[in-house]
Amino acid sequence: MSSPATAPPSPGTPASLKRIVAASLIGTTIEWYDFFLYGSAAALVFNKLFFPGSDPLVGTLLSFLTYAVGFAARPLGALVFGHYGDRLGRKKLLVLSLLLMGGATFAIGLLPTHATVGSAAPVLLTVLRLIQGFALGGEWGGAVLLVSEHGDARRRGFWASWPQTGAPAGQLLATGVLSLLTALLSDAAFASWGWRIPFLLSGVLVVVGLWIRLSVDESPVFRQALAQAEARKAVRSAEPEQLPLVSVLRHHWRDVLVAMGARMAENISYYVITAFILVYATTSAGVSKQTALNAVLIASAVHFAVIPGWGALSDRIGRRPVYLLGAVGIGLWMFPFFSLVDTGTFGSLVLAVTVGLVLHGAMYAPQAAFFSEMFATRIRYSGASIGAQFASVAAGAPAPLIATALLADYDSSTPIALYVIAAALLTVVAVGVAKETRLRDLADGDLADGDPGVGAEHPQAPATDARAV
Repeated sequence: MSSPATAPPSPGTPASLKRIVAASLIGTTIEWYDFFLYGSAAALVFNKLFFPGSDPLVGTLLSFLTYAVGFAARPLGALVFGHYGDRLGRKKLLVLSLLLMGGATFAIGLLPTHATVGSAAPVLLTVLRLIQGFALGGEWGGAVLLVSEHGDARRRGFWASWPQTGAPAGQLLATGVLSLLTALLSDAAFASWGWRIPFLLSGVLVVVGLWIRLSVDESPVFRQALAQAEARKAVRSAEPEQLPLVSVLRHHWRDVLVAMGARMAENISYYVITAFILVYATTSAGVSKQTALNAVLIASAVHFAVIPGWGALSDRIGRRPVYLLGAVGIGLWMFPFFSLVDTGTFGSLVLAVTVGLVLHGAMYAPQAAFFSEMFATRIRYSGASIGAQFASVAAGAPAPLIATALLADYDSSTPIALYVIAAALLTVVAVGVAKETRLRDLADGDLADGDPGVGAEHPQAPATDARAV
């Protein structure tokens, strides 16, 4: 009979798994709402409120620069949250990330503008943006792992894709609130005080998210791995356990590079399609702010709906084929995307953004399960978070900034389309050299300290592998 320390964790019941999914989804939605709200506000009003006196496009560039600062803090969040998430558990760190993100967003809603406090305003804005990025850097890994480690391998892609829907849900919520306010308020009223309302609403959303997240259980796979590690320490007290970061960089560096490469097309295309498009459509295509926001709103709803379907498909045919379909598709779509936006019609704009986000979903949906399956349990939070968030510095962070700069220099969408296509080619190479992970048992193949892990190099470790975490 198996001892409590080594008994394999049983998959959660349908009811408990749905509760876990709901907790991850709602919390992730709130965090992405906070993060995307800043991006939309940066494109619409922050250039005037915090960087006045500049050329409008230069002001937008400066506004997007503070937007990119949030991405710079995400790797630090991945390192800190990953370390403690692998030591203390997923649940505790998810509660902390939600508090940090919500508090920073609420504080942005209270910030004085440049007209009131001068240069202190953009400095304070940048500090709060750093806190947002730090929190989000730790949020993603914990949310997807909590779901991945509760479910079974047969439908892991489907269930793990639900926290991924938090991104379009947050985008939907942020864009929806902004769209409603811009429709109800005059431009002067929105710039004066209306922009603060969505940020202050974050305080209410955080209370709801905390109530739900505190009600769920810790990952059974993590509890088993922790018990095994403690038992092993008692036997081998002279051999300290390696730090998760050390194990990741020593044994899983190839998996980290694969994850980073896989994120290039996914991350860059998303921020070009949802954030930069608000600038491009209103300046180059002559579309109103309200029209551009409504197009993103509709497309985000479709994006939310298709992600679980792509996740389920990855359970049937594998993570790599679905991911590659999205990467190739987004590369091919870029020139038609800008051609449709250039027509200036609402229908064409909706079509352009919707197809782009559907193709993005083919990469984003299997990503949660794919990255989770690359790493052993006791380094999984660190490994998945590092791979995902370090890529965001080179991908999502500068994407709106680079796209805006290319538009300013060339006054054409062609360089921007080529930029996204180059990212798609990089992702195709990264995912193409990876091995399929679909059949991996997350409770299996966790290795002793100092042994290499079983990420993408060993995706289907035998169920009888006796090596423990």
